[in-house]
Amino acid sequence: MNTKDKILLFIPGYNCEKQIVRVLEQLDEGILNFLSQIIVVNNRSTDKTEQAVLQFMQDHPQVPIALLRNQDNYGLGGSHKTAFQYAMDHGYDYVIVLHGDDQGDIHDMDRVLKKKLYRKYDCCLGSRFMRGSRLKGYSLFRTFGNIVYNFLFSAVVRNRIFDLGSGLNMYSVSMLRNHFYEKFPDKLTFNYCMILASHYYRHRIMFFPITWREEDQVSNVKMASQAVSVLKMLAAYGRNHEFIKTELREIPRNAYLADVIQENK
Repeated sequence: MNTKDKILLFIPGYNCEKQIVRVLEQLDEGILNFLSQIIVVNNRSTDKTEQAVLQFMQDHPQVPIALLRNQDNYGLGGSHKTAFQYAMDHGYDYVIVLHGDDQGDIHDMDRVLKKKLYRKYDCCLGSRFMRGSRLKGYSLFRTFGNIVYNFLFSAVVRNRIFDLGSGLNMYSVSMLRNHFYEKFPDKLTFNYCMILASHYYRHRIMFFPITWREEDQVSNVKMASQAVSVLKMLAAYGRNHEFIKTELREIPRNAYLADVIQENK
């Protein structure tokens, strides 16, 4: 290890058996030098995601991976809560989130990690829509829609927002310890609330450009319904910032538990 920071890489996985191994194969020696542990959190996949991870672990026993399985389908936001608690329980300093569907590239964090830029911020967020970003296979319609929403959020929080939720982010565990995110939605809108919370709690944010691709991934986004719900969320926060502290989950839970299926030590 060439860093004193304990960094956890969290890879959420749901029905991504075709992509998850490609994600794990990104973890070359250069990246592993910065990581203390990798956890793949299987959100009750119905395909062979878990078997693919287990096979990779068997083929690469030197890579420090733990495979976890959520005790229920918690959604993407719920899987974040599982991982954040794991990071706190195991004494990590930082959590990197890399989605398991192989749309992002962990090497886009090289500069953030090598220069230890993350130490200056509470969260470092990957952006698909800032100068230096590269989009592959992403439609012009979705790009335009995201830019419009970035503008709207920027206007409300009075700070430049370059992305509301990509699949490559890094968080300081110290920022997470008060569990401010616990009542956020367990679904895909979790990251939108994280952006609003960073304004409310005055977190220090850094955005960095990333590469983003769409090839054989299956999107879980229902665009029309999500667009409406996000606008309602933003409007509610604009009217009263205390909105971010209210219960926003469809199913409130006391805990987000996962079982350790296997671990490479």
